[in-house]
Amino acid sequence: MRYKLLFSLAFAGILAGCVAAYFFSIEKPALAPAFDPPSNPYTAGIYAEGIVESAQSSGENINVYPEVPGTVKEIVVSEGQEVRKGEPLLFIGDSVQRATTEQQNSAAAAAHALLEELKAEPRKETLDVAEAQVVSAGAALKTAQDELKKQQAAYEMDPRSISKDALDSAINAEAVAQANLEVAHKQRDLTKAGAWSFDIQNQERQYRSLENSYLSNKNLLDKYVLRAPTDGVVLSINTIVGNYVSPQGGYDSYTQGMDPPLILGTSPKTIQVRCYIDEILVPRLPSPSKMKAEMSIRGSSVKVLLEYVRTQPFVSPKIELSDERQERVDVRVLPIVFSVARPKDVNLYPGELVDVYIGE
Repeated sequence: MRYKLLFSLAFAGILAGCVAAYFFSIEKPALAPAFDPPSNPYTAGIYAEGIVESAQSSGENINVYPEVPGTVKEIVVSEGQEVRKGEPLLFIGDSVQRATTEQQNSAAAAAHALLEELKAEPRKETLDVAEAQVVSAGAALKTAQDELKKQQAAYEMDPRSISKDALDSAINAEAVAQANLEVAHKQRDLTKAGAWSFDIQNQERQYRSLENSYLSNKNLLDKYVLRAPTDGVVLSINTIVGNYVSPQGGYDSYTQGMDPPLILGTSPKTIQVRCYIDEILVPRLPSPSKMKAEMSIRGSSVKVLLEYVRTQPFVSPKIELSDERQERVDVRVLPIVFSVARPKDVNLYPGELVDVYIGE
């Protein structure tokens, strides 16, 4: 009985192995490719890598940098948002600069008030005081003169009734009173003349200097608001509230480099492709009037015709597509810009790499 069971198990194992071998030996048909690989549509066409970017009359995308350093206080836009020229994009903390500006404004206002005071002289109350001093000095002179006359009359009647010292004192008092009256007249005339022209000119210069200092600080304060330099779309925001930014940009912990806080582009409907032609292939380029190009979008079978726009007539190191600024670059490329109509059924964004064939 035991041998029959062993033979049954062995037979079942052999049968299972044969069935498994049969099923595993069946070849499955290969899956169709998700998209056709790019092919050269031109007989003598040359290949180039291209990068999609916003359509600009010159340069690439708009890198927006602040002109002053500071900590990001608020970001009022989002990626993909359309903005108009002059609209605020980002606010930088300006508490210190704002206090300095207000201080300069107060100093300029004080200097202007002093200037107006000089121009408004003489003040009526001050002139009244000067006139009263003239009247007082005249009265003092009249008193001194009357006293002198009495002393002289007494002395003439009887020289022994008045001492010589008392008569001399009366004469001196009359002279002093006369001098005080002249001083009071001159002081009144000086008050009536108002501020000296040189004092007014000096104050005007001080006010102008403080006003210019205030305007300079105010203009610097305005730079703590990063505004859109032109109409466009926010393509990328490379900072966050609390980060430190400067005219060199903001530090990126991933790339360990300084990136622009914001990147703007033109309308999504207008894009272009910048191709980098290897320096070895530059002699094979057709003339711009005969140049044709076709772009293949990676990950799809979509092919789009390109229209020549311009050539950047400067062969530069090939670092644009890798961004490896620390590497030793031996390959140089010639940038050529083509315009492209955005495909309807395929997403295409600035910064995307594409395959381009250029022919004649």
